[in-house]
Amino acid sequence: MDPADFYTGIVADLYGPLKSFSQDPEPYAAFIQHAGLPALELGCGDGDPLLELRRRGLDVEGVDSSADMLERLRRRADEQGIRATVFHQRMEALDLPRSYRAIFLAGPTFTLLPDDDAALAALRGIRAHLAEGGTVLVPLFTPAPTPVEQLGLVRTAVAPDGAELRFSVVAEERDELARTQTTLLRYERHHGSDSSVVERPWILHWYTRDQFEKLATTAGLTVTAVTDPDGRPAPASATDLLHFRLQAT
Repeated sequence: MDPADFYTGIVADLYGPLKSFSQDPEPYAAFIQHAGLPALELGCGDGDPLLELRRRGLDVEGVDSSADMLERLRRRADEQGIRATVFHQRMEALDLPRSYRAIFLAGPTFTLLPDDDAALAALRGIRAHLAEGGTVLVPLFTPAPTPVEQLGLVRTAVAPDGAELRFSVVAEERDELARTQTTLLRYERHHGSDSSVVERPWILHWYTRDQFEKLATTAGLTVTAVTDPDGRPAPASATDLLHFRLQAT
């Protein structure tokens, strides 16, 4: 399926109740403070951490490819009395009315782009919207295969209306040459006699450090630092979550 259609319908509805954690806003607030305003969050989803950054008065806008997730964000913003400007666009087809001093992804959302061509298009769009002297933050990681014993295990939650929500990993395929991992996910919602069940492939595409730096260079960006989430320089062999900082060439 088109990656832009993944977080729609029941998947968007179950995203909030079933997610195991919310993004800590502090690292992104610190990044914005260093890089400057205005700022843009790519893949802002249903509003973490964008809404908290807006609550602090920071000039941060958001982009996401899922209209359903943006609708969730707008509802949350209204409930909390927060004004938020967001755009329904693909990361690889950005066409926004302004430039930004800080452009970032909160977590490794960049790995949802299915191949190198989409990644290069996204990086070129980022470059086109980066203000002079601005900085980009792209977290990346190499996904680990799902342990066999976790296949079929069900995680549950209860919706505000009392419906039972269920999530499980059905199957998984990994292609080391293409650098992709496709995980078949099942989402369920059961409320009395009403049930909804969908299965969707969740595709992750990863990069070696050199591969990502080459794509960035082709897009007119330079990697200025690669750190761990705590800001320490990352060893060249690291495959856990890495934060790439980029600036215009």
